[in-house]
This record gives sequence, structure tokens and C-alpha cells, in this order.
Amino acid sequence: MLVPWWDSDWKDRSRIEYRTYVGNLSWSTDERSLKDAFHAYSPLSAEIVTDRETGRSRRFGFVNFGDDNSMNNTIQGMDGQELGGRTITVSRANQRPRRWRA
Repeated sequence: MLVPWWDSDWKDRSRIEYRTYVGNLSWSTDERSLKDAFHAYSPLSAEIVTDRETGRSRRFGFVNFGDDNSMNNTIQGMDGQELGGRTITVSRANQRPRRWRA
């Protein structure tokens, strides 16, 4: 018997995300400069992944978009470009299911 408030596998509550993975970032790249670098593709937000213990950048991040077309154009236009003195990789981020939690 599945009980929604008891069983976390009851329902996958994920929604479609238009999110790109951006790798090989420089240490100096912050969320604002990452979003600004993608401004031509109308990003909704950007985030840099940081180490929990040190707070230092892990040199990759994610940029979110409002639709599939913007995301695909970004991947084609920005993959292999230079940002902060480094050649970045841009690809579609793997979507991780977000499950309901009690």
C-alpha cells in the first residue's frame, strides 16, 4: 500500500527543467558573471557549485532557461567558447527526479 505522506516513492514530482551544465569554469567566475556571459540567450538564473567544507568553487555550474529552444541555442552557441580565460563546456544537464518528502 502506498501512502503519500509515508512513502517517498509515492510520486515523482519533478517538472521539466531547461538547464545546462557549464564545466571548466575559472576560479574567479561567480554567479553574476556566469549569467552575464549567457545574456544573449535570456537565462533565468545561474548557479556555481561550491564545496561544502571550503566554500570554494568546484569549477562548474548550471544555467537555467525558460524554454527548450533557448537552452538548445545556448548549447550550440556557447560550447567551446572562452570564459574567464578558459574554454568552457556546455551541455544539457541531467535531470534528477525530485521526490515528494514528508
